[in-house]
Amino acid sequence: MEPTPEQSPHHAYPDHWEADVVLRDGGTARIRPITTDDAERLVSFYEQVSDESKYYRFFAPYPRLSDRDVHRFTHHDYVDRVGLAVTIGGEFIGTVRYDRINDQGRPASAPADEAEVAFLVQDAHQGRGVASALLEHIAAVARERGIRRFAAEVLPANNKMIKVFRDGGYTQRRSFEDGSVHLTLDLEPTEKSLAVQRGREQRAEARSVQRLLAPGSVAVIGTGRTPGGVGRTVLRNLLASGYTGRTYAVNRAFDEGLATLDGVPAHRSLGEIDEQVDLAVIAVPAHRVPEAVADCGEHGVQGLVVLSAGYAERGAEGRELQRELVRQARSYGMRIIGPNAFGIINTAESVRLNASLAPESPARGRIGLFTQSGAIGIALLSGLHRRGAGLSSFISAGNRADVSGNDFLQYSFEDPDTDVALLYLESLGNPRKFNRLARRTAAVKPVVVVKGARHSGSTPPGHAVPVSRIPDATVSALMRQAGVIRVDTVTEMVDAGLLLAGQPLPAGPRVAILGNSESLGLLTYDACLAEGLRPRPPIDLTTAASPQDFRDALAEALADGTCDAVIVTAIPWVGENGEAETGDGQVLAAALHKAVAGGSAKPVAVVHVEIGGLAEALAAASSTAAPRPRTVTPAADRPGAATTLSTGPARGTAPATPAAPEAGPAPEARTTPTARPGPGSPAAPEASPAPEAATGPGRIPAYPAAERAVRALAEAVKYAQWRRQAAVPGKIPEFLDDTIDEPGAAALIEAQLATAPDPRGRPLTHDEARELLGRYGIAVRPTLPAPDPEAAVAAATRLGYPVALKTTAPHLRHRADLGGVRLDIADEEALRRAYGELTDLLGKPAELLPVVQAMAPRGVDTVVRASIDAAAGAVLSFGLAGAPSELLGDTAHRLVPATDRDAAELIRSIRAAPVLFGWRGSAPVDTAALEELLLRLSRLVDDHPEVVSVALEPVVVAPHGLTVLGASVRLAPPPARSDLGPRRLPNY
Repeated sequence: MEPTPEQSPHHAYPDHWEADVVLRDGGTARIRPITTDDAERLVSFYEQVSDESKYYRFFAPYPRLSDRDVHRFTHHDYVDRVGLAVTIGGEFIGTVRYDRINDQGRPASAPADEAEVAFLVQDAHQGRGVASALLEHIAAVARERGIRRFAAEVLPANNKMIKVFRDGGYTQRRSFEDGSVHLTLDLEPTEKSLAVQRGREQRAEARSVQRLLAPGSVAVIGTGRTPGGVGRTVLRNLLASGYTGRTYAVNRAFDEGLATLDGVPAHRSLGEIDEQVDLAVIAVPAHRVPEAVADCGEHGVQGLVVLSAGYAERGAEGRELQRELVRQARSYGMRIIGPNAFGIINTAESVRLNASLAPESPARGRIGLFTQSGAIGIALLSGLHRRGAGLSSFISAGNRADVSGNDFLQYSFEDPDTDVALLYLESLGNPRKFNRLARRTAAVKPVVVVKGARHSGSTPPGHAVPVSRIPDATVSALMRQAGVIRVDTVTEMVDAGLLLAGQPLPAGPRVAILGNSESLGLLTYDACLAEGLRPRPPIDLTTAASPQDFRDALAEALADGTCDAVIVTAIPWVGENGEAETGDGQVLAAALHKAVAGGSAKPVAVVHVEIGGLAEALAAASSTAAPRPRTVTPAADRPGAATTLSTGPARGTAPATPAAPEAGPAPEARTTPTARPGPGSPAAPEASPAPEAATGPGRIPAYPAAERAVRALAEAVKYAQWRRQAAVPGKIPEFLDDTIDEPGAAALIEAQLATAPDPRGRPLTHDEARELLGRYGIAVRPTLPAPDPEAAVAAATRLGYPVALKTTAPHLRHRADLGGVRLDIADEEALRRAYGELTDLLGKPAELLPVVQAMAPRGVDTVVRASIDAAAGAVLSFGLAGAPSELLGDTAHRLVPATDRDAAELIRSIRAAPVLFGWRGSAPVDTAALEELLLRLSRLVDDHPEVVSVALEPVVVAPHGLTVLGASVRLAPPPARSDLGPRRLPNY
């Protein structure tokens, strides 16, 4: 929306304040500044507000707005006077306004930093979280305009408004004056206000997905008149799944006399349906989608699944069509799955929804599945079906113009029917938010991710994503830090999902192997070693072993406190006539089920070769009872002791019960609408309840190869370890506060940026970098320039021998292998000789830019870096110095701010870490000093986002202490951080 000529010319319309938000009930609304064009909308809005709400707003009966009021409430300078409106379908449903005031409460301008704020929400929309969303956004606007406090006068009886202020999480003061409650809110975000904001975001976004997956009624728009076609296929699948709600076929081309199609009511438009439709599946050509969306919005549809193609996957023109589709849907309060989507599935017995192109609904299970690719979605559904696995929910988002993997994580976090979340992602629209949500979800249930399109420049058509410079290896490391189980293929994702959904988490890496094939046991043993597990020698039951022998051996292994998991290997029995007997799979499966029936807290996996019926029999549940809450009881606090669960085997349950790293308000209970046939609708087709599939208690996953079973188990081991660590979060040591000069660093940064008008910022000189880093207790060893031999001798005399002579030319920096460094120079003669050798070999001093530096104690050369990526945030990195580490990509990464645990894990995560801990008899280095350096650098970039990159190279870590020999720092205006602002839906 553009400003009109009547508005102040020196304050342009702030279009960056516009935002789409998800309200408490899952519907969407738009927040935007109020303009002079809104006079009629404001009057219409006010007429729909009750007299009671008007009284609460104006402290007196106020039946209508005067022309002066309308002018005042629609004319703003967007600095001292600001008004925001929440709109649905273009009409106001709520407003907020602030006016800057001085100490006497009179209108003022900057530098006054207080404003009076007032809200008004239409009665029909109260209770949807409209005022809470407005408070977040008007507070952000006020902070941007230099306002630090809000003042509000509220009548004591206006409990709803008092609650909005009280629950916002801001620091507030309250007093009672002249018959009203006077509230003052400090607008600086606090941990509590951020937690409140994210808690509201989680519940609202989860509810928006839940409304899509559990509708009370569905209309398929674009249902063909003849069999075949996308719309007719979806209608057929809806009916075949036994959907419990009401179903309608909609096509404007239907004959007027057509009453039903495939047994469901047929209509030419939604307006002919005499009830509100909750979900619309749109399967019409792209040019007709806007008309269908408008019809849905005008008739109260809550959400859309757009199967139609022809959008961003077709190029720039299609991308604009896609953006307009999202804008149109959100303007009516609807969320979209798609476009170019494959559909959605919900197997809950109370819903039984298959609004997709999948011809067969999967069995009911405990796995939630999200995919950005229809083709991959088909492959995953097929693979899970073949393995006897079932799903709780399925979303194929296509171009994911609106509903994304982040929304699915919000939903999965509190969905009681989902124990494991599987995601196939080709792009990350908001990596910072993804990591935050994944960390919180992974603290209570496993999250398994396959990332397609991993290489730079290969973003799939149709996906608009922020530009990120970090390599895929860094993305993988950051996912691991957040507790995400990242695998390379969809097959590995299914393998891991089956184990995590059907078995308890292992207490450690010790693995027992037993079976009737020595060779298969040895293959499993080797695979365990390759994956970093600690296998015991395989137990060979011999080829003569009976199912009872398997049962006894498995029961013994499960009772053994020296192992944490068991892998059973099995090959067909050889009969007396020498032929393989492959039909005894059900007998063996029954024996294994009996062995685990005692309630073992250890995971069991089976590797089998051509045993007919074994996988299917193992997939059958030994119990279909709903999962019960589980607690963890340590067997004993001693090495080798097993960890047991008090209520039997748990699906994906960690050996220790963790608290989520990010505590927030408790999630609201989810309710599933109880659907019933509507007037004129046939009863739902008779369909037997979806069978419980291979993702519940007592189900043992089976694998056709040892490597696949072991890899899935190894991922479970690493995830269980992360869960145990997440239960006790790391800390930032307090001693850092005593040696850090944050204000001094801020002053230096401000002064340096003031001299750099270039928005890209500027690199600091060596001395400037030393001074800034010194404010955070990071000492960089000084260097002195040596443009000629005489200057080199003078520098060495000043620093003291022994010294190092090295080049600083960009093409030779940190390349000791090219001969640009001379070490341990003991005297003037040696220095002059080294200077001559250097210039003879590599070039003139003016090209080499040589410097002299005092020698540091011998140790291990390492590299410590920090950088800010616009998409992922600040990243801390560590590795050994030198070409081999760079070539092998042996670098570890963690998100900032890093804790003491992050720092300790960072230096132990690289493959060359043994070099730091006394490899081959060398002296261990001072890793404690290295961890402190990492924490100091993390604190610097976290406190000052203007520090966009830092490289400390090399950092020589000695047995006692360390020395930073080189440092480069770059400053720039900080990139915007959407994760710290008010809630808003992304616009791709």
